[in-house]
Order: sequence, then C-alpha cells, then structure tokens
Amino acid sequence: MLNTVDFLANSTPDQLLPARELMAFTLASHILLVPFGVALPFITLLMHHRGLRRNDAVALELARRWSAVMAVQFAIGIITGTVLSFEFGLLWPGMMGRWGDVFGLGFGVEAWAFFLEAVLIAIYLYGWRRLKPWTHFWLAVPLPPVALMGAFGIIAANSWMNTPQGFRLDAQGNPVDVDVRQAVFTPMFGPEYWHFVVAMLMTAGYVVAGVYAVGWLRGRRDRYHRLGFTVPFTVAAILTPIQFMLGDSAARAVFHKQPVKFAALEIVWKTDSHVPEYMFGRLNTNGIISGGLKIPQLDSILAGFKPSTQVIGLTSVPAADRPTAVQATIAHWAFDIMATIGSVLILLALWYAWSWWRHRDNPGSRWFYRCAALAGVACLFTVECGWITTEVGRQPWIVYQYMKVSEAVTSTRAGSLWAMLGIVIVVYVVVFGSFLAVVLKMRTRWRMTDEGAAAARAELPPETDTPYGPRSEPEPTTAGTVPGGGSDHTPGGAS
Repeated sequence: MLNTVDFLANSTPDQLLPARELMAFTLASHILLVPFGVALPFITLLMHHRGLRRNDAVALELARRWSAVMAVQFAIGIITGTVLSFEFGLLWPGMMGRWGDVFGLGFGVEAWAFFLEAVLIAIYLYGWRRLKPWTHFWLAVPLPPVALMGAFGIIAANSWMNTPQGFRLDAQGNPVDVDVRQAVFTPMFGPEYWHFVVAMLMTAGYVVAGVYAVGWLRGRRDRYHRLGFTVPFTVAAILTPIQFMLGDSAARAVFHKQPVKFAALEIVWKTDSHVPEYMFGRLNTNGIISGGLKIPQLDSILAGFKPSTQVIGLTSVPAADRPTAVQATIAHWAFDIMATIGSVLILLALWYAWSWWRHRDNPGSRWFYRCAALAGVACLFTVECGWITTEVGRQPWIVYQYMKVSEAVTSTRAGSLWAMLGIVIVVYVVVFGSFLAVVLKMRTRWRMTDEGAAAARAELPPETDTPYGPRSEPEPTTAGTVPGGGSDHTPGGAS
C-alpha cells in the first residue's frame, strides 16, 4: 500500500497522474458498454432468425425487446465514446501529433463503423411492425459485421501502440514513409482482435442470460425466460473454451513480441529458465515476491512448452524503461484474475454441455442458475482486467519502445485536469444512472404489458400476437392456435 502511495505521489510531470486517472475512468466506464455494442446485435439477430424460421412469437418478442435495449445502450455509448475521442487529443497531444498519421486510420474506421451502426439500428427499430418480416431481418444482417468493423478499427490502433511498425524515422525522429497495411496488421493485431471479439460475445451472452437466470431463480419458469436464457447462454458457453485457447495464444504473442511486458504480467524479475509461475503475489522493488502461490517451472512451460525455456526478466532493461513494481503487480493481478475467471467459466460451460448431452435440457440445479447469474458480472469484471493487463503492462510506454507516456501528456495544469475528472465523474454518474433507469422502466413496462395481455387473453393460448403487423385484439376462445406450435409464455414474463 505504501509503495502504491509513493508511486502515485511521485508521478512526474505533475499533470501525468490526473491525465492517467481521467483516461482510466472514462475508458473503464466506456468499456462496460462495448460488449453490448459489439455482440448484442449478433445475439439479437440470432433470436430474430429463430423466431422467423420457426414462426416463434416468443423469440420474435425477445428479439424486439433486445433491439430496444441495444438502441438505448448505443445512445449511451455514443456519449462515452465521443468523450474518449476528445480525450485522446486533449490529454495525449504528443502521441497524436507525432504518430497520428501512422496509426490514426484505426480511429477513422471506428468512426465510420459508429455512423453506419447508428443508421442500421435506426432502420432495425423502425422496421418492427412496418416491414415484411424477412425484409426486416435481412436489412439488419449488416449490423453484426459493422459492429465487428468498429472493433477492428480500435484494436488496430491499440495493437499498433503495443507493436508499432509501418514507418521509418527521419533524422529528426519523426515517422515518414508510412505503410498503412503494416501499421494496421501489426504482430499483435490478430491475437488481440480475436481475443477481444470472442470476449465481447461471451460477455454479452452471459450478461443477457444472467438476466433470465435471475428470473428463473425468482420462479418465472415459463418459455419466455427459458428461451431468453438458453440462446445467449449457449453462444457464450460454446465460445468459452475457444476463448481460453485464444487467451493462451495472445499471452504467447506477448511473450515473443513484448518480453518485458510479459515479465510484468508474470512478475519475472531476472532472465532465467525453469521460471516458476506465481498465482497472485506482490513484486517488491528489490525483486522479491511476497505472498501468492508458487508453482515451480510452470511459467517457462507455459511460455515455451518446456522447463528450459528462457523467460526475459524485468531487469533486462533499465528501470526507466520497464513497469515499476507497483505497475507490474497491478498488471499481474489483472492477468491472473482474468485467467482464473476464464477457467471457472469453462467449468460452467462443461456443466451446461454435460446436462444437454445427458438430458437434452438445461441443468435444473438452482446452483447452476446462481452461477449463470454471476457469470455476466464476472465477465464484465474480466473485460476490465483485460484492459488493465494490456495498458498497465505496457508502461511506461504509450507507443512501445518509441514514446513514453510522460512524453505524450498534455501541458495543461494538473489542477485543471483534476477538476475535469470531477466533472466527468458527476456527468457519468448521471448518464449511467439514466441508462439504468430507462432499462428498468422498459423492463417494468414489458412486465405490465405481459401481465395485462395475459389477463385479457385468459381464455386463449398466450403469445398469439407477433411483433409484425398491427396488434390483434383478444378474440373468443374458438380463435386460432399459436403458429408453429405456439409458446407456453405465462404471466410474469419479462425480466
């Protein structure tokens, strides 16, 4: 704790600490919305397709409601994303002024993707009840690729900051002869991009499923909740073991391309072979590790598949060119938490797969649904840890081995930056509070609608209405049945 306080107090120049804190707060807030911007369109369209293909009114109702949440989330994401784009220029003018021409294309791609996504979401929302069903669906199909295009842009920029290439330095040290293709497709781009995309799909899947898991635990065990849980959870469960392999691939890429960063993630002090793996623990400034679980030789085995693999240590570079002990410990904990949660999620996915293999049904245990409800929160926490691992592990570099964070920071007085941080915190509390209030109000309205519809149609099979065409009025009990076999959606519906 004292080391952390000393580190914070001794940050130089004075404006470096508030600039870092402001960027960290806005990024940490914005990244909570990213999984839904990237992955919710895909999950929604998956449910939409199921509804159309099987003429399933419950699936269509779920897709329509998820699309409304998607639009609200996107509106909030525009606010936080715009703030971030301004902060890059305002807080880090040294980086943007010197390197903007080299890696700025990624931000441009993301901006265009943002614009296209806004248009497509508007069309998708407008199309419910106004377009022919399959026309409406096919008009929305570009949404997931556009969301992936936005992720492509931002990860291209970030991976360039980790493994910069695609330029030559002139006599004054300025980048010239920019090769855009090389600047976009850097050595870290592939591992980072696929690891990120799958993480977003997993997180959105587990969060959405978690909402219906809570409903299940509260006794709402109708088809509406079962379908709302099963589809997104299946997507997330299938991707969980894939993500474990992608995470291992990304860590191995860091080992080869950013060895000092890898040393920080694994708190390796001196270059050596037969290096042990520490689960958690704290790195001291003298290189001694306090606490944690030590597993002999495992770090070398994980890095190179054999104990004799040599792992570069932090002391292989001067102290000014490597993360401090505090920064290395922060990155190490974030990395270990991410890996631990990922491993636990594999067990949850295996539980789910076992139940379907044996019973062709979801597990019936309340503990399974408790774990499923927590999985979404755990994934959001993992997303934060992944970002901390990437950014803190790269310190003190903002552009790896080319520019330090202290060289890129603004000259604005520290007091002004602290004041700006206070204002941003207040604004974000209001914005995210409004977002939560809107979503909860939507949930309440949907539940009241379901309960009212159920009361009006007490004599009819439920969910006879579909999201297409004008709403039908309750009809006598002799009226038709639910298309395609109907649903067993019951009062108490929406979560």
